[in-house]
Amino acid sequence: MNKSINFRNSFIILIALVLYTCNTETTSKSSTDNPFASKVDSILGLMTIEEKIGQLNLPVSGDITTGQSQSSGIGKKIKEGSVGGLFNIKSVEKIKAAQKIAVENSRLGIPLIFGMDVIHGYKSTFPIPLGLSCSWDMELIEKTAQVAAKEASADGVNWTFSPMVDISRDPRWGRVSEGNGEDVFLGSEIAKAMVKGYQQDDLSKNHTLMSCVKHFALYGAPEAGRDYNTVDMSRIRMYNEYLPPYKAAVDAGVGSVMASFNEIDGIPATGNKWLLTDLLREQWGFDGFVVTDYTGIWEMMAHGMGNEEDVVSLALKAGIDMDMAGDSPSASAAYVKSLKSAFEKGMVTEDEIDNAVRNILTAKYQLGLFDDPYRYCDIDRAKAEVFTSENRSFARKVATESMVLLKNDNQLLPLKKSGTIALIGPLATAANNMAGTWSVATDQEKSVSVLDGLKQTVGDQVNILYAKGSNVDYDLELEKRATTFGKTIPRDGRTDQQLLDEALQVAAKSDVIVATIGESAEFSGESSSRTNLDIPQVQQDLLNALLKTGKPVVLVLFAGRPLTIVEENDTVPAILNVWFPGSEAGLAISDVLFGDVNPSGKLTMTFPRNVGQVPLYYNHKNTGRPLGNTEGKFEKFKTNYLDVRNEPLFPFGYGLSYTTFDYSNLKLDKTSINMDGELTISVDVTNSGDYDGMEVVQLYIRDLVGSVTRPVKELKGFEKIMIKKGQTQTVSFKITVEDLKFYNYDLDFVAEAGEFEVFVGTNSSTGLKSKFTLIN
Repeated sequence: MNKSINFRNSFIILIALVLYTCNTETTSKSSTDNPFASKVDSILGLMTIEEKIGQLNLPVSGDITTGQSQSSGIGKKIKEGSVGGLFNIKSVEKIKAAQKIAVENSRLGIPLIFGMDVIHGYKSTFPIPLGLSCSWDMELIEKTAQVAAKEASADGVNWTFSPMVDISRDPRWGRVSEGNGEDVFLGSEIAKAMVKGYQQDDLSKNHTLMSCVKHFALYGAPEAGRDYNTVDMSRIRMYNEYLPPYKAAVDAGVGSVMASFNEIDGIPATGNKWLLTDLLREQWGFDGFVVTDYTGIWEMMAHGMGNEEDVVSLALKAGIDMDMAGDSPSASAAYVKSLKSAFEKGMVTEDEIDNAVRNILTAKYQLGLFDDPYRYCDIDRAKAEVFTSENRSFARKVATESMVLLKNDNQLLPLKKSGTIALIGPLATAANNMAGTWSVATDQEKSVSVLDGLKQTVGDQVNILYAKGSNVDYDLELEKRATTFGKTIPRDGRTDQQLLDEALQVAAKSDVIVATIGESAEFSGESSSRTNLDIPQVQQDLLNALLKTGKPVVLVLFAGRPLTIVEENDTVPAILNVWFPGSEAGLAISDVLFGDVNPSGKLTMTFPRNVGQVPLYYNHKNTGRPLGNTEGKFEKFKTNYLDVRNEPLFPFGYGLSYTTFDYSNLKLDKTSINMDGELTISVDVTNSGDYDGMEVVQLYIRDLVGSVTRPVKELKGFEKIMIKKGQTQTVSFKITVEDLKFYNYDLDFVAEAGEFEVFVGTNSSTGLKSKFTLIN
């Protein structure tokens, strides 16, 4: 840093500290729990109203954007003190240049914070979050966040907009790909693991990132599964089924929270004081800062909440601290212009602005930016720590654990490392699609395609033939919408019939066919909602033609959401759901296909039979007319459909292995516990097959009678274990009264005396069963 500039800034801060000691009024407004309070308030005392508002402004810069507009003239705004941080700018060179303007050329020299969508890895990209959740491995998931933090921080970033912990039971919503599925217990565990991975135990360390949990709240339950749409639910459902993962992140110490786009109780989350202040800060004790989603404040006008001054006032008073992309032309410079105007008209107070600024400045102190604003700007570190061979090997391992084997008739998998394989499908060579959605830092050219992965791993043992077989979709315009952000799969100039004919010629020369089909990367993700969850018709036609050859077919299914694959499940002998596995996709897929890794992934979202069943989830409530034990058969005046059975195609927690696991000897160490007691549940799990393998042992509990209706089953524990073939392991779970609590009608968190059923098994639809009683 320039020494004269450093001295100037230090002198300003010194004066501010002296002023602070004489200002008892400011002291009284400071948080006694904030170790940086005196330093923050000293700076605050020197700031003009324009500079204060500037700290609340998070414009977009760099070459990556997520909305419909991009800011300009950033350097000038930084120099004027009207920028608090930058969004989606990467590389040490760019970030250091921007920071230099803030620290050395603005009046007060306040450093910037740099945020980026580091969602599932940085350069070394891991499976999409929905896929990652299917590993059910908290240690593994935590390490993915830790690796992502190390790489991103080495490239200058110090704040990530992750984890997304929105519970969703509706696969029509494209952003299920970014979340952890339908279950609140598992989602809460993953939220904690991700926050810990990003932040570790010291945000001032330059290998950590400040985490931002999103989207607060309820974003995963939009009407009709359409992104950004209205969400409307009861408070009791909120507290029991949707809010806990956000709270788990807050309890884990997450540094920031992002408000969601949807409304809650008729008020958009971005302007919802009950949500952002009463619940988040007062009930949960959150002491970080709250940022909007992209142009979230401006969008409240479209919700019908008033003009620009109305919505900025509403947001600030509700508890919003930082405005993301409000500085873009389309958003009318929400905070920078409109908040100043609202302040001048008395619609907001300076104290309200000061409270928001305190939260931003505190975060910058927590990140160590006032001590060394260039702490994340070491070009040598970036060269040494980003996309290393070690990180890529780890990404490959993680990808193998995320894959879910859905079907494997006659042990078709694993494949033999011999003979001829026909690799067919539009996703076989699409390296740029392997990382899936929200992979903004991934070097798509360095991702490993399926074809390249097979050639690298077994190419000297197996004759691999390739044909594209089809385009992604018959509809060119739909295909364009599903292959955006540099993930285009070039449209083949040949006709559909010519592509199919070539595929059949290749298939005829093979011993086995591997069909790489499904969704392309941007078929799911933000603004990628679907009303049809089938595999695109052109790919279905390709698959059916391959099946008619009589050759064994393995379907390698790419997806960012549960798909409706009833026909495929009926006709294809082996289905491996690989989601979007990340930068090492092809290598990881090869590892599983050929048995170097035994698949162990378990679904974290239910797969419906058709869209008409949606929303469909395992932990539903009973009705007064349950279908009971006649599942699969229609019964008049019971809760069922005329045209399809109730149960899903694949239930929550489902996933096969190349080996088999038998459950036996379920034991409870007691049949009743009191409110201070503890129950130990144990089960023996035997690997009865021919391969060593990992199994996710799942514990579910049902509260049989409650003051409010209770779910038919709830996940309350799980453990992922490795068992060698022929061996048996005993797995134990401990249950306390905390595990039995829920929010009652009055929203009190209680456990109620009564009978409980226990289920332990390999997925949510099957398992050994027992009972115990909770007594007062």
